[in-house]
Amino acid sequence: MADSWFSVHRGGVEEPVYVSEVIENATNPSFRSFDLNMCGPLVSRLDQLTLKLWAKPTAEAEYVLLVELQLHLQSLQFLGKSLDGFHQPLPSNSLLFHFADGVYANLTDIPPDSTASSAEYASSDSAALSTSSYDALMRLANLDECIQDALATREKLESQINSILQKNQKAIVTTSQASQAQDKLALTRNAVGTERRHLRLAAKRKEELIASIKARKEAMARGRSTQDKARSHLPDAQLKLASSAKLLEQNTEDAKGQIRRISEDLLSIYPIEPIPDEPLTFTIASLALPNSNFEDIDRDAVAAALGFTAHLVQLLSFYLSVPIPYPIKPYLSNSLIHDPVSASLPQRTYPLYPVNVQYRFEYGVFLLNKNIEILLNKQGLRAFDIRHTLPNLKYLLYVLTAGTSEIPARKAGGIRGLFPGRLSPSVSRRGSNNSSVYGESVHPSKILDPGSGKLNGDVKGRRKPLSPIAGFARMSQMA
Repeated sequence: MADSWFSVHRGGVEEPVYVSEVIENATNPSFRSFDLNMCGPLVSRLDQLTLKLWAKPTAEAEYVLLVELQLHLQSLQFLGKSLDGFHQPLPSNSLLFHFADGVYANLTDIPPDSTASSAEYASSDSAALSTSSYDALMRLANLDECIQDALATREKLESQINSILQKNQKAIVTTSQASQAQDKLALTRNAVGTERRHLRLAAKRKEELIASIKARKEAMARGRSTQDKARSHLPDAQLKLASSAKLLEQNTEDAKGQIRRISEDLLSIYPIEPIPDEPLTFTIASLALPNSNFEDIDRDAVAAALGFTAHLVQLLSFYLSVPIPYPIKPYLSNSLIHDPVSASLPQRTYPLYPVNVQYRFEYGVFLLNKNIEILLNKQGLRAFDIRHTLPNLKYLLYVLTAGTSEIPARKAGGIRGLFPGRLSPSVSRRGSNNSSVYGESVHPSKILDPGSGKLNGDVKGRRKPLSPIAGFARMSQMA
């Protein structure tokens, strides 16, 4: 396989008249047609030209001159209008030319003898030309007889072959028909095998569909049975649904009442009251807490107020079942708040009491205000201003304690830390009616330890209370 192209030159001129396209990877290339009329009559009327054929193997990089042909157009042999009816073999490396009137080939590049003009005959030598000898003429006659004998022999052989073919025409036709029948039989056998495979696949598919339909019927029967059973239990289920809905509604109302009672208790423990003549300024447990403006303040009072506020926010989050995004560690005047949300902060724990690094304290107050905003949003409320700590908290407690119905009493049982006799195992438990009364505690929060002169609740020897309410009661009595 090689890449090839050709160029056409006129005599004595190196520059090509026409350069063809490159035919790649072909041994018998066919080039597209071209028209030399655009080059003018000086080129289009020439009867002699030079054709150079360039080629290179696929692996080579440069083209080499394969054929340089001095072509005489008068010496081209006419092959026919097209090559469809031409069945004679052509010599190797033959060039075929497609002109407007047909196809020509360069079987030889010798130009035909031109007819001498009368002037040339007149100017030729008047000497007599010698004729052929007798022996030459006899040899020519013998050669002609041999040719005629060969032609006669060929005709005789043709007639004999034709007669033999005519005699055996029936056998030839039978042989041809037998060959065609064998081919048809092979095709038929292939078709039969294919159809048998299709039949097996169709039968297998049929069995699968039958099994699938059977399984669906069984599933539908089981579904109908289950549906009938469910339909038989539907009246009881509807009754249970109605009673469950009623019970859910009652539990919701009871929960609202308990939240209202708990909010009242929290307000009684941590009362939030406005400061006269100072709008939107409140106190918590009689300690003033400014609204995010901590200049010229009493550090201890602000730390204690923020500790009460942090404790109140944590208890509201617990009782309202609302998780706050910034966890609080309520250590009274040393309370802390944690920021697990922001990823780029070097420190995640911030104080809720004034420190030397003012921005850490202010950021901790901001996180506390965000927790209050979350509690408001969960109740469907909107904060007035995120910087107003106690006003937003007072607004939340006001909404939680709002209602015209009677505040429900504490249910039987309550919290173990509030029962009398908690510190004396020998004293029996009182009834549920005496366990708690709204607005007062049934046992004192300060118990003197005999012989020590210390209050129960001092740091030394103190046990951790079982619930936040126990700590609440003691703190309220001490306040």
